Amino acid sequence: MTNILIKKLIKNYHNTGNSRVRENYGKLASIMGIGSNLMLFIIKIIVGLLFNSISITADAVNNLSDSGASLVTLLGFKLSGKPADADHPFGHQRMEYISGLIVSFIILFLGLQLIQGSIEKILSPEPPQFSMITVAVLLIAILIKLWQCLFYRKIGKTINSLTLLATAIDSRNDIMATSAVLIAMIVTYLTGFDLDGYMGVVVAVFIIISGINLVRETISPLLGTAPSKELVDQIYTKILGYEHIIGLHDLMIHNYGESKTYASVHCEVPAELNCLISHSVIDKIERDFLKDLDIHLIIHLDPVITNDEKTNALQEQVEQTIAAISPEIHIHDFRVVWGFDHSNLIFDVVVPFDVEWSDEELTLMIANEIYKINPTYHAVITIDYNHYVPNEDELDL
Repeated sequence: MTNILIKKLIKNYHNTGNSRVRENYGKLASIMGIGSNLMLFIIKIIVGLLFNSISITADAVNNLSDSGASLVTLLGFKLSGKPADADHPFGHQRMEYISGLIVSFIILFLGLQLIQGSIEKILSPEPPQFSMITVAVLLIAILIKLWQCLFYRKIGKTINSLTLLATAIDSRNDIMATSAVLIAMIVTYLTGFDLDGYMGVVVAVFIIISGINLVRETISPLLGTAPSKELVDQIYTKILGYEHIIGLHDLMIHNYGESKTYASVHCEVPAELNCLISHSVIDKIERDFLKDLDIHLIIHLDPVITNDEKTNALQEQVEQTIAAISPEIHIHDFRVVWGFDHSNLIFDVVVPFDVEWSDEELTLMIANEIYKINPTYHAVITIDYNHYVPNEDELDL
């Protein structure tokens, strides 16, 4: 059914990288959520009032809040689809993350509300009235929530939306909450022991834990997360495949939404190459990245001297020295200012964020090792941090 709805209602549904198509996926999921949750609210509130069932009435209010969460999600997708403007030159796609965060807080709030109500039921038990109508209504609600969960999860994975994946988890939590109401009602009817409050506490704790995890997951992209290894490898492989590019470093990737990626990188080219040729290569790479990967790439050109055997031999020696300190440490932008009584070795050192030494300790350690190579060598070091730098064995060149 989900696939039928997608094909019928979303134009160009295969093109999930397109921001407009992605927005339409989000709108479809939100509208379906608003409609189905309002239907559940109306049915449950009528049954709850007719049979004087507090638990079903509370579950109805939960469905009403789910409609509100779907409305927030709809608003988030609508705002995230707005084009860039003077105040927001990178667009508004991070609004989707904010709406996901709001949904996560709603889940957390409902969990806290449920645990409070469950404790009150334990202290002041009120056995729910049993009837086949209430059982039927709760079973139908469980089936609808199961469909919602699968529906949200399908679309969430299709467009890689944290907001819809969070909503899918909310629907799963509702399945557990409604099931708890149904099980407690049946057990109470069969045994006379009021299990309603105890089941509510168990479900509430589960919902609170999932809410906390969802808050963490939705905050991460707002703070800025490291790109995936696959994306970094893809960028390295693609750039190194161009003629005259002999190396790259200082890759930085910024995500302003699932389909809004900006990146900057330093590309090394032979210093003896004509600057017009180098500039033409860089322009082509930037255009290709926007066309092929939808990545807005900005490249800084780094000319590298490749025909100075003395400098090249010294660089190789320094690389071996640093590799002996840690194989995870790399260097780039190596150059030498040769002097009469001393020579300055100038280079950047790329280290992972979890390196065990401070900047000062690592700088002193490397400088001492270079001093052992030749006491006239002075190291001028800049420390760079990078979460991941692929080596040649990992790249498909």
